[in-house]
Amino acid sequence: MDYLPLFADLKQRPVLVVGGGEVAARKVDLLQRAGAEIRIVAQALSPELEHLHLEGRVNWLGKAFAPQQLDDVFLVIAATDDNVLNAEIYVEADKRRVLANVVDDQPRCSFIFPSIIDRSPLVVAVSSSGQAPVLARMLREKLEALLPVSLGQMADLAGGFRSRVKQQLASIGARRRFWEKAFSGRFATLVASGQTAQAQQQLAQDLATFAQGKEANQGEIALVGAGPGDVGLLTLRGLQVMQQADVVLYDHLVSEETLDLVRRDAERICVGKRAGAHSVIQDETNRLMIELAQQGKRVVRLKGGDPFIFGRGGEELQVAAAAGIPFQVVPGVTAAAGATAYAGIPLTHRDHAQSVTFITGHCRPDSDGLDWANLARARQTLAIYMGTMKAADISSNLIAHGRDADTPVAVISRGTRADQWVQTGTLQQLDQLAQQAPLPALLVIGEVVELHHQIAWFGHQQQMASAARPAVVNLA
Repeated sequence: MDYLPLFADLKQRPVLVVGGGEVAARKVDLLQRAGAEIRIVAQALSPELEHLHLEGRVNWLGKAFAPQQLDDVFLVIAATDDNVLNAEIYVEADKRRVLANVVDDQPRCSFIFPSIIDRSPLVVAVSSSGQAPVLARMLREKLEALLPVSLGQMADLAGGFRSRVKQQLASIGARRRFWEKAFSGRFATLVASGQTAQAQQQLAQDLATFAQGKEANQGEIALVGAGPGDVGLLTLRGLQVMQQADVVLYDHLVSEETLDLVRRDAERICVGKRAGAHSVIQDETNRLMIELAQQGKRVVRLKGGDPFIFGRGGEELQVAAAAGIPFQVVPGVTAAAGATAYAGIPLTHRDHAQSVTFITGHCRPDSDGLDWANLARARQTLAIYMGTMKAADISSNLIAHGRDADTPVAVISRGTRADQWVQTGTLQQLDQLAQQAPLPALLVIGEVVELHHQIAWFGHQQQMASAARPAVVNLA
């Protein structure tokens, strides 16, 4: 270990920064967040540092460095482009046993700045001992994605309960088990959702239960949208929740790459449905979800796209609410937004469409409930989920109610995935396009489809010039 990791208390301690450029300004910003008293020596100050000086937030000692400026400082940072001066600062600091950092000169550093994930009061620091700072930064970025912003507030709230926990739980082991459950249970969920008062109440309730020798065993449900397929479209919050799951109930539309991000020791149960062939009926999914949560497990209900857009997410949460199970919702990128973006088809455009309507082709048996007259209006976009089986009816109804038979249409199969396939044609060809489309597929109807030929950028495209003419395959 080349450096001993330390967290220094700089509040009201003098720190000398030699240099007044952009690099110095970045260091000053970090030092200010730590509460340091900042002194600067520089020939000139950057606009940012000049502003801080005029506000009295930093002390500009002068233009020239003098060794005595180090006599009463806690540490020094050399951020100039003068190598001779930087070396002198390091030597003089070392004589006085003052910690020094010469920017981008690791041998002349008695301390180094790590890459920092700031969730104050929780702070995570990553360092390569100055050998590979870019690698340390990349690792920090990965950790940023895994650590919720709410961790800081959770640590603050926990700090306020520490003395109470020590009073009511005598052993270190009991206190450790209590905090482990609190930081991974309902308390953490309430903090993440901004419900601070409820989180404090939950923590107090959990402590009272724990002190009586009854460890809380309340589970919860997280309804998570996995996005349309590309694992890169999964939200950070979705990833964080999946990493905390005890069990995941997932649909067929969730990609294997997304499932690979689930916590390794979590149980995975497929409850997916395909058109005309339900693997698990909805009532059974609801029963299983509630049963697992009542066992005290953290259940993630993972759905393709967004669970509140034709995903029956609202129905499932009604069941959870009726059973008294706590729940949270993590939205996802819905198929209409993701698939069309990857196909180069903007859902709205000032010249072509002032509105967009999301429709499901999988309606109740008694009626489709659609206002075909309004849907047939021009200069709007229709995005139709699960519509391939009813493409002929959709086409004929729109044309019968006045939509031009030559209106551009697209059928996007497996949107946002590596094997995405886009077919384009006209409204009168919609059924033919849908019949040859791999599932899952999204139907898009409207003038915006024409823009696909200008701005398509991802996957395979196929254009149908006429119903009788063979299709031409292009690569974007």
